[in-house]
Amino acid sequence: MLPEALLVEVVGRVGLEAACSAAASCRALRGAAGAALTAVTSLDLSVFPPTNGIVSRILDGNGALRSLTVNCSLLDDSVVASIAKGSLLELELLKCSSFTPYLFAVIGERCTNLRSIKLEVADLNGSEHFVICRKTLAHIFKRCDYLENISLKFPPQTPGSVDFDSLVSAIPSTTKVLFLHPVANWQAKKLFPISPSLKTPFGDSLESLSLVLDIITDELVTFITGSLPNLLELCLEDNPGSEIDLDTDLTNIGLQALGICQNLTHLSLTRGKQSYSSTFRRVNDFGILMLAEGCKQLQTIRLGGFSKVRDAGYAALLHSCKDLKKFEVSTASCLSDLTCLDLDEAATKITEVRLLSCGLLTSETAISLSSCTNLEVLDLSGCRSIADAGLVSISQLSKLTLLDLAGADITDAGLSALGNGRCPISSLCLRGCRRITNNGIASLLLGSGTINKTLVALDIGNIARISGRAVTVIAKNCEQISSLCLRNCVLITDPCLETLGSVQHNSGKSPLRMLDLSYCSRLSRSFLRLFDPLFDPPLFRGLRWLGIGKNVLERRGNSPTVAEILERKPGLTICANNCEVGCRNQCHPDVRTL
Repeated sequence: MLPEALLVEVVGRVGLEAACSAAASCRALRGAAGAALTAVTSLDLSVFPPTNGIVSRILDGNGALRSLTVNCSLLDDSVVASIAKGSLLELELLKCSSFTPYLFAVIGERCTNLRSIKLEVADLNGSEHFVICRKTLAHIFKRCDYLENISLKFPPQTPGSVDFDSLVSAIPSTTKVLFLHPVANWQAKKLFPISPSLKTPFGDSLESLSLVLDIITDELVTFITGSLPNLLELCLEDNPGSEIDLDTDLTNIGLQALGICQNLTHLSLTRGKQSYSSTFRRVNDFGILMLAEGCKQLQTIRLGGFSKVRDAGYAALLHSCKDLKKFEVSTASCLSDLTCLDLDEAATKITEVRLLSCGLLTSETAISLSSCTNLEVLDLSGCRSIADAGLVSISQLSKLTLLDLAGADITDAGLSALGNGRCPISSLCLRGCRRITNNGIASLLLGSGTINKTLVALDIGNIARISGRAVTVIAKNCEQISSLCLRNCVLITDPCLETLGSVQHNSGKSPLRMLDLSYCSRLSRSFLRLFDPLFDPPLFRGLRWLGIGKNVLERRGNSPTVAEILERKPGLTICANNCEVGCRNQCHPDVRTL
């Protein structure tokens, strides 16, 4: 047996999940894991929803913790004392559903050294806890005098329902980063008054501002740029719930006002896809040209819903912003291949390009982007005219790690080129590429390239001809795969899943962490047995997230039931809300609370 001190050192280096697994092996390792956990400085408990007991066992006795992230969907006030540690500098509480104002009071009293706090409240259909908490936000800041990063996300209720007014005077003057979701336009104008006599305490220190609003207006942009002289990052998103009065909507004047922030390095202006009015109809090329002239220091640009802006406007941004590294445009009906035709100096500096749902783009854009030799992220999802010719050019990008071609017009031949290419792709999305077959997946993962060694996340959802053969190829030739989306693949059956789990079990590895099976209609009523720890042999031991779709949750006769699986496997999250893999950007209650 190794000396106790050495055991503690080893267990402390293997990570939380491995340490907890080791603790179940013997008394010596259990003691070593307990001692190691008391000295951990950073913990992330967001992958699965821990219970009050689990959080208490992990956190009690730890006085060294500096950073903590917790999925709080199953937690209540009884665990607040374990979470609120005086040593904390960073605290993220996600999917909160059962906390009361007691949480704010304890954090404000104990965590006086906090530098960063993120609070995310789950939607519980107007629960009493939410009504109480939204009225007592200011309590958390009473004694946290050193806060620099504040992020508050509430359910998408009617904008203005959260009392941010009482929060203004409590936010410390040290705040550099502020995120509020959702906030009404009239509230935002109160937060950032243009009059010097009404200026908020944090106006001079704030460097990054992110707001999700009901509407973005010229007046609001003017207020923000006039009251925040040191702003480096600005992210504004709106989701109008009704028809917009064009007289109040964002215009070229608002974009011109952004020129005041000449130190701005990150800009995001988007209109939500689900909004009543999906585009900024009063902004055209002239407004974008003024933006490009005034904000030449931009390194990141994200624009969504500018339907009247054409190639001249977008090209001006690419050529005027000499330090541009990340460029994203979505829902741009007038953007064509001409925007990226001649990138010149910009080509070598750009590392990320996202052109989403731009219907005029063809493979010519993909060919043009192949000159961006340092490109790491390329997202062309929703661009339905991207074909195999573009994929052949993309396959030679030697630094590309993420590629999204959802809905593209590619075939098995294009996947063959990618499989023989130089891209070290770790994340690939082919969702809705309807011309792809099992042969294409085989060509992708059996080629002479590197992708079968680097791929960890694959989305092949909504492809009618994907069957168990493709799943078998993935399981045998991509052993490191950790995220797999088979959503709405109607040929997927129970034997397909059993093969996937068996191959990983036989290899002695369990890398698969997230699996999306939503609306796979041929799965039987007993397919959940494959995820039951009692299944012999136990499959999918490392799985942390499973998407099943609401139709499965409501279906009668499931054996075992979702509740039984969750009881036997507490580290697993089962989502029936039709979320993307991992419930990214979704804040809803755990399925056990429905």
